[in-house]
Amino acid sequence: MPDYSSSSGELRGPDHGGPAGPMSGKKYRKHLEPLHAELVAMQEWVRATGAKVCIVFEGRDTAGKGGVIKAITARVSPRVFRVVALPAPTEREKSQMYLQRYIPHLPAAGEVVIFDRSWYNRAGIERVLGFCTEKQAHQFLEQVPTVERSMVESGIILLKYWLEISEEQQTLRLQSRIDDPRKIWKLSDMDLASYSRWYDYSRARDEMFRFTDTGWAPWYVVSTDDKKRGRLNVIEHLLGQVPYTPLERPRIELPKRQKAKDYRPPEQALHWIPTPY
Repeated sequence: MPDYSSSSGELRGPDHGGPAGPMSGKKYRKHLEPLHAELVAMQEWVRATGAKVCIVFEGRDTAGKGGVIKAITARVSPRVFRVVALPAPTEREKSQMYLQRYIPHLPAAGEVVIFDRSWYNRAGIERVLGFCTEKQAHQFLEQVPTVERSMVESGIILLKYWLEISEEQQTLRLQSRIDDPRKIWKLSDMDLASYSRWYDYSRARDEMFRFTDTGWAPWYVVSTDDKKRGRLNVIEHLLGQVPYTPLERPRIELPKRQKAKDYRPPEQALHWIPTPY
């Protein structure tokens, strides 16, 4: 992966920055609608062919992982698209091989599994905040490319996205979580600890790329300072990485409804809710 790191620890791609100003909601919805239709087409292809797709989302806190995942899954079936966001490991899981608890969640035939953070916790938050040793982190970085090669060779389409956010935007978004009572649940002690360790995260991210940006499982970097553009760019790219072919849609007509015959509406009073809107 080319080195586009700036002196601030941010990744600066050749086209970093994009158009001036945030995208409007109207324009965003206009672009999102046809992408949603394509995601449904991809879903039906995955279901029909038994394909296996695994999508990993990583990035700094507030980079927009949850928003991207919601945009992807808004119009598809949860029976095909499954989101995995594992909690902190139990004592039993801590005693297992590190990657062991992630293996059962990998996709079977006809599934798309999305990891909202993944095994790469070890290369990021665990390493930076001291939840694992440097030896454990390096062992992980050396081993994970082989595991991912096995995943790809088993037929899994593995896509790894790193969502990149600037220092300024991260500050604004964390402050918004502090000030907005609707968002306070998103703020954790680890978010605050992570915020103060910007450059430790930058170094950990760069080393993660150096070890795990491989030919069979490359990292794709997305600028998400503008959340709406970031979501659209991810979905557009995702659709281009899955070799789906839209299936021919059968002709569908609504059947005739049965006649009422002897049906009568119930006589008891029903508990209708108030209608203030």
